[in-house]
Amino acid sequence: MTRGISRALMGTTALCVTWIGASPAMAQDMAEGPAGFLGTITLQESKRDVRTDTATAITEIDETEIKDRQAGTVAELIDSVPGVNLVNGTRAQGSGINIRGFGATGTYGTDQKVLIQVDGVTRGSEELYRIGNQLFTDPALYKQVEVIRGTVGSFEYGSGVVGGAVLLETKDASDFTGGEPGFAFRQMLEFSTNGEGIANSSILAWQPTEKLEFLVNYTNRQLGIQEDGDGNPINPAGGDINDPSYMVKGKLTFGADDAHSLTASYTNTDSTQYNVPYDAFGLGTGFGFVDRETSSETAMLRYGYNPAGNDLVDLSLQFSYANEEIMQTPVPGTPPFLVGLIGADHKYETTTVTLKNRSYFDTGPVAHNLVSGMEYIYRKRLDASSAPGGDDNRWAFFLIDEMAFGGGWTVTPAVRYETSDISGTTAPNNGQFSNEALMGGVSVRYAFGNGISVFGSAAYTEVLPPIDDLDNVARVSTTEKSRTFEIGAAYEGQDLFSSGDTLSLKANIYDTELWDVTSYVSATPMGQQLLDEVHTQGIEVEGSYAMQNGFYTDVNATITEAEQTDAVFVTQDWGLQAGNSLRVTVGKKWGDALDLSWETEMNESVTNTFGYTPGYAVHNLRATVAPKEGVWEGTEFRVGVENLFDQNYRTPLMSPGRRATGRNFKVTIAKAF
Repeated sequence: MTRGISRALMGTTALCVTWIGASPAMAQDMAEGPAGFLGTITLQESKRDVRTDTATAITEIDETEIKDRQAGTVAELIDSVPGVNLVNGTRAQGSGINIRGFGATGTYGTDQKVLIQVDGVTRGSEELYRIGNQLFTDPALYKQVEVIRGTVGSFEYGSGVVGGAVLLETKDASDFTGGEPGFAFRQMLEFSTNGEGIANSSILAWQPTEKLEFLVNYTNRQLGIQEDGDGNPINPAGGDINDPSYMVKGKLTFGADDAHSLTASYTNTDSTQYNVPYDAFGLGTGFGFVDRETSSETAMLRYGYNPAGNDLVDLSLQFSYANEEIMQTPVPGTPPFLVGLIGADHKYETTTVTLKNRSYFDTGPVAHNLVSGMEYIYRKRLDASSAPGGDDNRWAFFLIDEMAFGGGWTVTPAVRYETSDISGTTAPNNGQFSNEALMGGVSVRYAFGNGISVFGSAAYTEVLPPIDDLDNVARVSTTEKSRTFEIGAAYEGQDLFSSGDTLSLKANIYDTELWDVTSYVSATPMGQQLLDEVHTQGIEVEGSYAMQNGFYTDVNATITEAEQTDAVFVTQDWGLQAGNSLRVTVGKKWGDALDLSWETEMNESVTNTFGYTPGYAVHNLRATVAPKEGVWEGTEFRVGVENLFDQNYRTPLMSPGRRATGRNFKVTIAKAF
């Protein structure tokens, strides 16, 4: 059986409360009187909060943590989320995102079971052989990343979400101007010792008026050949990385009570590598070498309508376009039989139109938070060797209703209906195929009123075939099916061991089954055969504790077991399980000006598709200094030491010949003007 645990800690929000929870006005009145006011108690925060207010397994990484982690890729940023693992480490061109045992594999950049969106724009490649990555973009562009694990919270965003979803939100000009007319500028420089990395990010924000804002961001990252803990080069044939990214974004608010808004954005990330292995997921050079240029761009235009005093209408109509291109040229001397495969250019475009509305209303004693919408998705893929081209037209309708019954009960049913019409562009893969699926789930949560809550959910989804399956009639005509059950409990309290302290705990058990499998194969006595079933199970535990003196600690643990059953009904361990893990962070804050923390990541030994991975423990140190006054006001200094003891290790979903990065010192300096 497969048991994969994925749990989340979320960006904590500082909280100020007064005695007996008085409102600010009441607190002021009490402060003006001679008696009764006992002062303001500030509840401290940890690196991440635990989302105890929902039955969905969700982790939120806020902008502060994005900066503190000094990540070079989005994949590297979110690998700290329980249940999230990277296939082949953190290289921009060679890592993939895997959640709860699904997503990137050692062969493809995606199995279509992990969804990625940027500002509501769906991203990610088809099943590109040996090269596909789900997300080419820079973390400096974002102010928030949400990671949903499992299926139950995904129906608003897409179908086939078995492992989870990654939702990224880009920065806005008002985040830097404070919503006031004027200019703001922020410059960041970052240096890393392992691989002699250099990154710079420049952000210019301008608000001509309170209702109009513009933002421009340019980021460039350069990284050489990194070394493992023993000083050996990691993938020396992989070449240097030079990845420029930029974003332009604007927003206009207009109409009575600012009910109308228009938001437009464009992001682009380019990467060029010369004489690198075609196989970006491993050290193997059996597929030859190529010069590879990767370009990823996203455009979005959104209209919003939220009239004042009308709780039934919070409408958005969004048009989006994503284009991802991989251009490859075999190096001189490539054997002729490889030229067709490794010289193929790949291009896939996704155009989406989404109409969505959120309504708040009551039906008797039940309060509703209803999200409804419809979506048109058009994906076009260029025909290439071993990657059939074609078109995929999809229509989707979804409905999610969060119903609060009072007395602590919340019930959230969700449903999504989606159709798909695929047509090939080139013989012999030029057939036409139609599929449809009705998916849905329900979550139930009960809060006892004393900080304790219990919850459970059940969800069913289907993975509609991608264009890549056009070369196999059986696969392109079959949808993969999945169901997930989850149960858990949570606690949140304050003033438990000392005045102003906070404690949050959450434990979750899940069970996922995938059948009618078309994505994975296994060696059987009859040769390579599709799997019959994949079954994953897991326990997730997360906790967060913070004291008024600034001390904090975060803990999350993942315990997983997983199994696969092949076509001749032989059962064995699931090839993509990452094993049991524990992550602990201990730190101390001195207001908002200084934050020191130590983090350890531990993983038990595991055997999977990538072979045997011994257990390991890796330690990281981080320090953030952000003066709030004087000549250094507005300046942020960050120092990080990753893999402090220079461990030579391999993560569970890393090719046997590749090792993780050795000790790496990082220094970041940022200044806001």
